[in-house]
Amino acid sequence: MSTIVVARKGKQACIAADSLTTFGDIRLSNQLDCHHNKIQTFGQTHMGIVGSAAHTLVAERAFRDKSLDIDFSTRDSTFDTLVRLHPVLKEKFFLNPKDSEEDPYETSQIDSVFINSNGIFAMFALREVYEYTRFWAVGSGAAFALGAMHAVYSKARNAREVAKAGAAAGAEFDTSSAEPLSFRTVTLK
Repeated sequence: MSTIVVARKGKQACIAADSLTTFGDIRLSNQLDCHHNKIQTFGQTHMGIVGSAAHTLVAERAFRDKSLDIDFSTRDSTFDTLVRLHPVLKEKFFLNPKDSEEDPYETSQIDSVFINSNGIFAMFALREVYEYTRFWAVGSGAAFALGAMHAVYSKARNAREVAKAGAAAGAEFDTSSAEPLSFRTVTLK
């Protein structure tokens, strides 16, 4: 899967991601993948998506569709965006919205973290949206990343140092994550 993290400290927010793609037991390293950077930019928002590799291509097309009025600036505007986006994912991109019969809502199948000048956020498959005060991680390396970021947060000079510690821990210990890492940093309002 992946290790993608977001962190904020002082007036800075940073997103970091590993560069490995996996298909079961097969590993596609950054040396063989022309598009290994897992951080995508949509307007002023930098986002990392985990799960199916198809999500990246779908997001590139859907999030750039002006008629959808995509807005990731706040928790509420992100939720409204996801509500508008879900029928498009089903109709235009053939999303299979079934996961478990016990799920209370249809799933969009997409989990991600993102940053912009308003903060650090995550959105999950059932259209849950969170805004974080310090850091968060998604992907198969998330547990390693969260532990590392917790350990360094108080000593780190800035958000990039926190994010680097998290993504590097995921790349070191998670079998579906690897270096090199990529980063994007923004100044917070």
